[in-house]
Amino acid sequence: MSIPVDHMKWMYETMYKIRYYEETMVQAYTEGKQPVFNIGSGPVPGEMHLAPGQEPAAVGICAHLRPEDTVASPHRPHHHAIAKGVDLNRMTAEIFGKVTGLGKGKGGHMHLFDPAVKFSCGGIVAAGMPHAVGAALAAKMKGKDWVAVAFIGEGAANAGAFHESLNLAALWKLPFIVVIEDNSYGISVPKKQSTAIASNDLRASAYGIPGYLVKDNDPLEMYRVSEEAVSRARRGEGPSIIEIETDRYLGHFQGDPELYRDKQEVPGLRQRDPIGRLEAKLLQEGAVSKDDIELMQTRAKKAVDDAYTFSRESAYPAPQDALQDVFA
Repeated sequence: MSIPVDHMKWMYETMYKIRYYEETMVQAYTEGKQPVFNIGSGPVPGEMHLAPGQEPAAVGICAHLRPEDTVASPHRPHHHAIAKGVDLNRMTAEIFGKVTGLGKGKGGHMHLFDPAVKFSCGGIVAAGMPHAVGAALAAKMKGKDWVAVAFIGEGAANAGAFHESLNLAALWKLPFIVVIEDNSYGISVPKKQSTAIASNDLRASAYGIPGYLVKDNDPLEMYRVSEEAVSRARRGEGPSIIEIETDRYLGHFQGDPELYRDKQEVPGLRQRDPIGRLEAKLLQEGAVSKDDIELMQTRAKKAVDDAYTFSRESAYPAPQDALQDVFA
């Protein structure tokens, strides 16, 4: 399958934007947390889970999604949110706890909600799957060709919600896709010590649905299999599982000492960086020039820089508003 050049260019620029966003967040999050790490200090308090290296999982499928399609993301959500088109200014303001944020600064980085593009995330492992299946059921009942996608980590494929959700989705032939990001670790536990099978796409046969495995963190292969899965879902042919072998360059969370990883592991992973590989392919095929690459990078950086400036300059919520927008 030939991938349209404009789609490859969008994927490249979006991956670059995600990477620059996350690397900028590393610096913002670290402020005020040195020399002794204090999770509650600095302009961005609380836990922080970042996704450098995992960009292909997000852009490969979001290239096929529309604003009316649903995406449910887990605790590591920024790459999915950016690829889905979540408002970058309001998303960043939410992470900074500002009143201009998606949730008026009350949710933080693990609770991002943007109804305009049907995006949500949450910190409970595998909890996004039932939500996405519910959205898929709603689409089917409305007679729409909308699709619902849940992103999870490979560890979440061992949770009960994974199997319960897929059983219902397969039984009712719902337009649902689960994307499993296999970054080799469930927090600090290697996949081989937690999962009985080599790859979770094999579990699709238990539900009579297709399963796809994307190797080598390949954004173009992720695009190809996602196109097939999304097309099936829109035609009313039911759910799919996609597992992508991806790479997590940072710790499970910022401040993670990563004592469970060999110190040479991440430098080795970075040698096959998917952004650099896609850039090389675009240049090699003559799809873009070096000037085009520079323009895309500049545009991505400006969007991110503007979002961080907007967030830092925004006001904090008033203390008296703490009990507003909550259920009594």
